[in-house]
Amino acid sequence: MTNRISPDVIVVGARCAGAATAMLLARRGLRVLVVDHARPGSDTMSTHALMRGAVMQLNRWGVLDAVIDAGTPAVRQTRFVYDGTAFDIDLSGDGGTDALYAPRRWLLDSLLVDAARQAGAEVRFETGCKALLFDESGAVCGVRLRDRTGQEEDIHAPLVIGADGRNSVVARQVNAATRQRGTHGSACVYQYVSGVPQRGYRWHFAQPTSGGIIPTNARLSCVFLTVASDTLGDARSTSIQDMAKRLLPSMAEDMGDAVAETRQVAFRGQPGYLKQSDGPGWALVGDAGYFRDPITAHGISDALRDAELLANAITSGMMHGYTAQRDALSQDILDLSDRIAAHDWSMPELQALHFELNRAMKANQAVIAGLDQQHARAA
Repeated sequence: MTNRISPDVIVVGARCAGAATAMLLARRGLRVLVVDHARPGSDTMSTHALMRGAVMQLNRWGVLDAVIDAGTPAVRQTRFVYDGTAFDIDLSGDGGTDALYAPRRWLLDSLLVDAARQAGAEVRFETGCKALLFDESGAVCGVRLRDRTGQEEDIHAPLVIGADGRNSVVARQVNAATRQRGTHGSACVYQYVSGVPQRGYRWHFAQPTSGGIIPTNARLSCVFLTVASDTLGDARSTSIQDMAKRLLPSMAEDMGDAVAETRQVAFRGQPGYLKQSDGPGWALVGDAGYFRDPITAHGISDALRDAELLANAITSGMMHGYTAQRDALSQDILDLSDRIAAHDWSMPELQALHFELNRAMKANQAVIAGLDQQHARAA
């Protein structure tokens, strides 16, 4: 089929990583096409808790107000419960944010897509990437798309970005090398419930189990429970409440008389990884290039961080440094997430790991706070 447009960048995947990258590039004057095989507004499994760095970015991008206006509850306290002993941490006002948020994924992703469109990006849903196109030198030069009717179209562009998740077509077709792989993976069970007081993020731990209660939209909470990947059993036949009563009593007590509002969704676990994420005519962002165990609830925050890192690298002409910069910021979080996902810690060991994780997060926040200035200097 004859090309109808001539984009500068094609982004494969319109979830938070792809939509944020597209928004930033379009705001900087690039012609951007975004494609996603899913329907617009579809949901996805996620702990979806935003850490401070992500809230700082959404605020800077002008998206946070829409998150708040949609009724997303403000989180101003985090509670860690280690084998029944609770520690409360009140959120400070560092970084210009006095609250954290955990919007539903359909909401966050849709708001970022809207912002990308408003910036001038073209977004096509129910359109998947069937294959990449390569030039004579072996560089990626475009994509072959297939829409829901089966019609195919080749579109050329100087850069294709894979934001298409852990099973990325882009990563697979460019043979993106794995730079580092973890050794542990948490098996997770998620569910949305009502009837739980919205008191902030609540993280519970009792060896060999962890869990969380995350307040989100419509007065629902996302509850999840994790164990080592080889010990989950048949999660479909046991409710999270019953599993918590048996494995994590403090969380069961915190849930009280929670009412399940959705079916349980299970993730069997996968070790984390860092992949080479830039090459001739291509780049990766989000889980396509970097995945860490969900036990630390850092996936969305890392995805938004990397969207801005990648956009800055592209618009400054420094693409060759993107993977190295992302790796430097991700290494500690990947290692700590992998260690926690082993579920073989004592409570003092786990507290020490969380202390190290907090230090890594603060280091990331400092970098994120300067990304906007970094772009301004490069421009």
